[in-house]
Amino acid sequence: MSLLDLLAAIVGPGNLLQTASDMAPYLVEERGLYHGSAVAVARPGTTAEVAELVKACVRDNIAIVPQGGNTGLCGGAVPSGGALLVSTERLNRIRAVDPVDFTLTAEAGCVLASLQDAAAEVGCLFPLSLGAEGSCRIGGNLSTNAGGVGVLRYGNTRDLVLGLEVVLPDGQVWNGLRALRKDNTGYDLKHLFVGAEGTLGIITACVVKLFPAPRETATALVALPDPAAALAILAAARRASGDAVTACELVPRIGLEIGIAHVPGVRDPFDAPHPWVLLVELSSSRPGGLKDALESVLAEALENGTAADAVLAQSEDQRRALWKIREGVPEAQKKEGGSIKHDVAVATSRVPEMIARCTPAVEAALPGVRVVAFGHIGDGNIHFNLSQPVGADKAWFIAQWERMNRIVHDIVADMGGSVSAEHGIGLLKRHEMARYKSATELDLMRRIKTAIDPDGRMNPGKILP
Repeated sequence: MSLLDLLAAIVGPGNLLQTASDMAPYLVEERGLYHGSAVAVARPGTTAEVAELVKACVRDNIAIVPQGGNTGLCGGAVPSGGALLVSTERLNRIRAVDPVDFTLTAEAGCVLASLQDAAAEVGCLFPLSLGAEGSCRIGGNLSTNAGGVGVLRYGNTRDLVLGLEVVLPDGQVWNGLRALRKDNTGYDLKHLFVGAEGTLGIITACVVKLFPAPRETATALVALPDPAAALAILAAARRASGDAVTACELVPRIGLEIGIAHVPGVRDPFDAPHPWVLLVELSSSRPGGLKDALESVLAEALENGTAADAVLAQSEDQRRALWKIREGVPEAQKKEGGSIKHDVAVATSRVPEMIARCTPAVEAALPGVRVVAFGHIGDGNIHFNLSQPVGADKAWFIAQWERMNRIVHDIVADMGGSVSAEHGIGLLKRHEMARYKSATELDLMRRIKTAIDPDGRMNPGKILP
């Protein structure tokens, strides 16, 4: 039996896509930077089908590229050559929700928002939250160790997973779907697959942590003179609230301006323009006291000059309006032409220094470039994005990508930071690994890859240089 006939027999003819038009949506990365090719796109509906697909590819020595919602920003799910693309979109069942153990078991193809909804139905919270939550899938979140706006309080995706089910490169299924909070029996295998971007196996299901649903939320937008002021307010809010700060998001003036220009619903709540604004949100499962705590922090900041102005949301509509300012920045950047992205992280205390060093460096190298540095200042992760100079040619600007990366990444590395805080490596940053990872680290990673996937079948060409 030919490979394609065998694959069709495993998943059903309607779930093996072979025509160019049917496969097209799966072969282009979200930003359009990468276009791939594949022998076919398979859409298995069970873990057993995934295992059989892998065994068929082993028989014919075919590479395999797993894909979730295809919302990644580094090309990690783009196939090349004669690989089989395995989409997890039909692995979309919530298997169990346990409000006593505070756990949820879901298949890899479940959209992130569906996990959030399933948790909410039993009075719980699944705190992973990011811009693509309506279309990204939990398997992809795990494979890239996604971050988002709740990392300060709840950690990255790695911190939220208790167990995994994984199809290995030889077709075996590792059932590690354990809901244990404590299991000290040797190597913690699940963490090999979280953040591996499908290069060690295909995650087919997971057990994740839930938390009590918040019963009180306090949200404010604070006008600031500089990023250092944001850290002062963050520290004060953590102390005043008993460390109940859920999100702390920095937005520069240009981020607010382009949001006003391009994103419906974004407006400046302040009477005068300010260089920076900070979105701070506190939440607790025990009602009472958060708004008073935040008001106290803001009053002190206004009095001592740390803040220039502040708005405290008085309703859910006002809260959403404040969040729209932060959420509108990436959308607005798309309307401003080309954008060169830097998903970097340094120690939280050094974020102001990083911005202060990187900004003049890129402006000197590329006159007219517009720095849009925004994001998760609470955990040290800033999206140091560059919008093209007004009137510049987009293609010319995008061609400066590697040159701008070198400037920013060298500074971040010099500060002991990371050149990929939450987006992963994929194809986009694979060559950066050789520059910023030590030989020892790369050797250990290659040994792990060789031990688990000796034939290099799983998502070849990703992560490792």
